[in-house]
Amino acid sequence: MAKYLQSILYSSAIVCLLLLSCAKDNSQVKLYPDPVVIVVDTTPLVKLPAYWVKATELMDGLPTGVQVYKTTAPFQNRPINAYCIVADPAKVEFKPLYSAANKTVSNFFKDEPGSKYACINGGFFGTGVSYSLCMYNGAVASQNIKSLNRSYQGNQVPYYPTRGAFGLSADHVAGVGWVYAVGINNILYSYPSPSPNSQDISPQPVPTATFPANGWVWNAVSAIGGSPVLIKDNTIRITDTEELIVIDNNSPRARSAIGFTSGNKIIVLAVEGGDTGGIVGLTLPELAALMKEMGCIGALNLDGGGSTSLVVNGKATVKPSDGAERGVMTAVMIKSK
Repeated sequence: MAKYLQSILYSSAIVCLLLLSCAKDNSQVKLYPDPVVIVVDTTPLVKLPAYWVKATELMDGLPTGVQVYKTTAPFQNRPINAYCIVADPAKVEFKPLYSAANKTVSNFFKDEPGSKYACINGGFFGTGVSYSLCMYNGAVASQNIKSLNRSYQGNQVPYYPTRGAFGLSADHVAGVGWVYAVGINNILYSYPSPSPNSQDISPQPVPTATFPANGWVWNAVSAIGGSPVLIKDNTIRITDTEELIVIDNNSPRARSAIGFTSGNKIIVLAVEGGDTGGIVGLTLPELAALMKEMGCIGALNLDGGGSTSLVVNGKATVKPSDGAERGVMTAVMIKSK
């Protein structure tokens, strides 16, 4: 036994001498591993104009695929208060939401399970009915309105507008276009131009697979409807006349919008309005110009006015023009995949 203990002690001594010989002094012998250094990627997802600044107070815990910005700089000589979300659809989930009973954006956010980052109001609605498309993973909760009555030559007649929608394909590619649920099976078609409706002329035919021209079965799997389209193919093109939508188009008011950049990043925008402390909002042309300056190559107007609401990390951003949040039927959630 004594020889065995001597052998162990001798071996241990050799190991210690080897360790010490590899270092210039005892202080270079590492007894603990190096600490783990966590590097947070602060690289902007998109290059916004300089008047947009990061809203760091709202970004605690957000992943690298979501960033929040705000601005109070005047836009086209009009004071504004606006917030935007920039999201990478390859890293986070774009989820349109529907509620049969009107619900505030704050409650949409609160009720959504999982890790959620931001929520904005969606499309248009009436009493107990949504007028705008809401689709998630191929399941359609509501369609864009298929017909509406307008006065023409003293009579109420039906028109069939192709209203706007923003959507993502299965491989997360964003797009904005004019859509219509065709036929009794409601096959969703997208068109390169809207049906050329106008309240000053007789109604255009019901949209089909061949009218308007060059339509195709839309490949979006998740989408939110609104009206009107603001930007198409990197050009401001406000089609309120063709979409038969009148929403104080040329008067300033609170606005909500969604668009995408050439780098396929989603831009979600909420602009305060309704004379909340001198902030009256934007007109549709001003809204389109703002989205264009932010780098959007496609953009869609969402319901605005008293419906405009944006919640980030559970916190409200713009002040509601009605003094309190309005219940809405659809919303858009940015959350974890």
